[in-house]
Amino acid sequence: MSLPSQFKQENYSNIFIYHYVEEMIANYSKYIEEEFEENEIKRTEIQFLIRIRFTDKTTQKELVELFKVSEGYTAKLLRKFEDYGYITRCEDPTNRRKKIVELTNKGIKKTDQLIKLINEWETKVTSQLSDEEVKLLKSLLFKIVES
Repeated sequence: MSLPSQFKQENYSNIFIYHYVEEMIANYSKYIEEEFEENEIKRTEIQFLIRIRFTDKTTQKELVELFKVSEGYTAKLLRKFEDYGYITRCEDPTNRRKKIVELTNKGIKKTDQLIKLINEWETKVTSQLSDEEVKLLKSLLFKIVES
């Protein structure tokens, strides 16, 4: 990762966490754009499929709240995923107005491909860290997002 000039070893503790996160997101975005040769899904849509993969019985409304996007955008994106055969939406038996979003087998294969890319990026950016340091980093990040 090449850093802007204000990132120096001697002042690392004076740099806002925000700036570190911003640099990591930019690096991740660049990596995905270079490695993910897919016309069906845009880089900004990947997070939806991944979240559906790791969330048990999520709903369209939960995705709207999670990603802080409009209901219209979410409905349009889910329709696109349905058209490509990545997801199904079915009625929640406990509340007929809710639609449960689930991955299809094709969606699972697509997310397997995406997870592989994410793992490759994570391995690349943590290559100078030991396994213990990676574990500590994840533990600290969990504490940050948990609060």
